[in-house]
Amino acid sequence: MTRRLLPLLAIAIAAPLTAAADVQAQNEQAQGLRDRIEAELFTFGTCGEPLCLDLDNTHGNHYLPSLGEGNDAVIVFLSQAIGNAPASVPLGATSSGATFSIVGGLPVRTSTSAGPIFNERTQTLGRGRIFLGASVTGVEYTSLNGTPLSGLQLNFAHENTDPDATFGDPVYENDLMALDLDLNVNVIVAAAALTIGVTDFLDIGVAVPFVRTQVSGRSSAQFLPFGSSAIHRFGGDASDPILRATASMEGTASGIGDVAARMKINLGQSSTMGAGLLAEMRFPTGDEENLLGAGASQIRAAALYSAQLGGFSPHLNVGYVARNGDYQRDGVNIQTAFDQLLTDWATLAVGVEAEMQMGDNPFVLPEEIVLTEPFVRQFAATNIPNQDGDLLRAMIGGKFTVRGGTVLVANGIFPLRKVGLQPDFIWTLGLDFPF
Repeated sequence: MTRRLLPLLAIAIAAPLTAAADVQAQNEQAQGLRDRIEAELFTFGTCGEPLCLDLDNTHGNHYLPSLGEGNDAVIVFLSQAIGNAPASVPLGATSSGATFSIVGGLPVRTSTSAGPIFNERTQTLGRGRIFLGASVTGVEYTSLNGTPLSGLQLNFAHENTDPDATFGDPVYENDLMALDLDLNVNVIVAAAALTIGVTDFLDIGVAVPFVRTQVSGRSSAQFLPFGSSAIHRFGGDASDPILRATASMEGTASGIGDVAARMKINLGQSSTMGAGLLAEMRFPTGDEENLLGAGASQIRAAALYSAQLGGFSPHLNVGYVARNGDYQRDGVNIQTAFDQLLTDWATLAVGVEAEMQMGDNPFVLPEEIVLTEPFVRQFAATNIPNQDGDLLRAMIGGKFTVRGGTVLVANGIFPLRKVGLQPDFIWTLGLDFPF
């Protein structure tokens, strides 16, 4: 039976991957979503550079240094957070449904329930068994470090034209550009996962996500002149200046996300408890410029513990995540969960995941702009607060076994900390096919 199934599995996985590669190739021919965010939401007029002004005098470039001296960190943080979003969507567990080992030449069931949804249990599939999973996960992001995406604010200061002089002299250096930003970020991840039981204690597998990222936004910039003279403006002239300008962008990209290879080892399993190890590597196969992947590899190693008390099975995963991205940090990842067999065909799965960031935060957002002449004034550079990268989220879902052993999966994830780019809710629907 296994030999007949393998060609079908290969076709099932190869077909969407081929389509994904074609779409990704089309995306790469155009400007990526990451560049478009900066180019289209922070550029006003036709000068072609963010914060450049269409003026026929020497003041057109006076706000460009504001990017390099401060709020460029906000723009980079924004685009990096969106780029990391698809990679932060969790992949399903390496196994689902009943698991077996061979005792005396006969299969003996080693699990009672259908298992957790995103957390890992220690039981392996069993020699010669195959697990194929397919899922769709939807995410609508709503906040950045707790600030609503519909109400992001940035203030851009004028260039200090004479570094030896105080900031605000000449007086037109007090002119401020205030920008309001309204963003919409939606990600859909369709994932296919394949796990094979090599031996009774060793599983190997691969998970391939197909990602669709949609970004739209509108920005509104307003000049706040300090004096009566509108030297800095978006258009018009000094007698009739245009002090307000808007910009917008909308784009969608689709393609393969960051592919994961996984291996699970069962170190020992009794009828009531077990221990194991998990190794997972995510490859930077997603197009970073189109916000389909993190643009860096990620390795996770975890120790697994599971118990089995009748129909109740608690699980604990403790591991370390190593990332090699310039704006990413390693983390200690802890997942605790339980699954409860409700009936012969229904399992409740509940879990909590926490990840503690190691090292300093790679992004330190500017806190204020200080103008000293003709008197001291302070302005917040942005309403996005600085936060650490510690993650905390809860999940609850169900598994429902139907005829033939197919398992229907439904799950919801609720972020408990508003850190980075976060949604209010993440939903997942899937099908698991154990063979």
